[in-house]
Amino acid sequence: MRINTKARLDKSINNFIGIIEGIAIDGKINEHETNFLNDWLAEHREVLHRHPFNEIAPVVEAAIADGILTEEERSNILWLCEKLTSSDYFCFITGSMQRLHGIMAGIASDGKITEHELRGLRSWLNEHERLKTIWPYDEVDSLITSVMADGVIDEAEHKMLLQFFMEFTALADDVTLTSPTVDGENIFGICASCPDIEFNGRTFCFTGESAKFKRNDLAQQVIDRGGFFVKSVSSKVNYLIVGANGNRCWAFSCYGRKIEEAVNLRRKGHPLMIIHENDYHDAIQD
Repeated sequence: MRINTKARLDKSINNFIGIIEGIAIDGKINEHETNFLNDWLAEHREVLHRHPFNEIAPVVEAAIADGILTEEERSNILWLCEKLTSSDYFCFITGSMQRLHGIMAGIASDGKITEHELRGLRSWLNEHERLKTIWPYDEVDSLITSVMADGVIDEAEHKMLLQFFMEFTALADDVTLTSPTVDGENIFGICASCPDIEFNGRTFCFTGESAKFKRNDLAQQVIDRGGFFVKSVSSKVNYLIVGANGNRCWAFSCYGRKIEEAVNLRRKGHPLMIIHENDYHDAIQD
């Protein structure tokens, strides 16, 4: 935590900018979005005195004080966001992905996703095509294309969108994605839903921090049941277990390098399953 102070501050900046962009993407702000912003500011009160929060927080607080976001206020906030975009620690790709996470959080913060907001998000995606092939850019792009094919968001589509977008609304930085949205054969989340886990002859890898056991204990559990434990992700891995406590120093809040490697392998057709720790413990008990 000590050596990652600068990285965590930059991540918070990028995420906050994304949240502002997401909330302002339709040019409106409602009570739920105002409450979400206030909660975020309260959660990060300890850094609001530091640059650039000491510049942007007062502007945002003043803009949402009356619950109305005027066009001038919106323009001022977005202009300031662009000027204060953080890329000091992270590369452009990482910083942009952190903003995308924040944008989705901002869009979903009031529990409703509109066609106007999706069109705004699509415009943002088109301006950041360098992010293609990096999770969750392609999934978001595919989801928007599917939902907007007929120009209307029906009830089932809205539920699917909201379930996926709400995964990015957690205020804390140590949350792991646990609720994937499944549409046909396309998995829009990270972790498998209600997975069947076999141990005998299977290879397991672990990432993040477990809520119950040390890494050596988890490895021994697998070995005792006829499985194999490895320290790194490869095409030989059958299951990647994601610790329930995550890691607040991960660049993307909810996942790190191992999960990114696993997602890329899954894209290439390798039958690798990403499993949340809670499902792993259920399988152990069974």
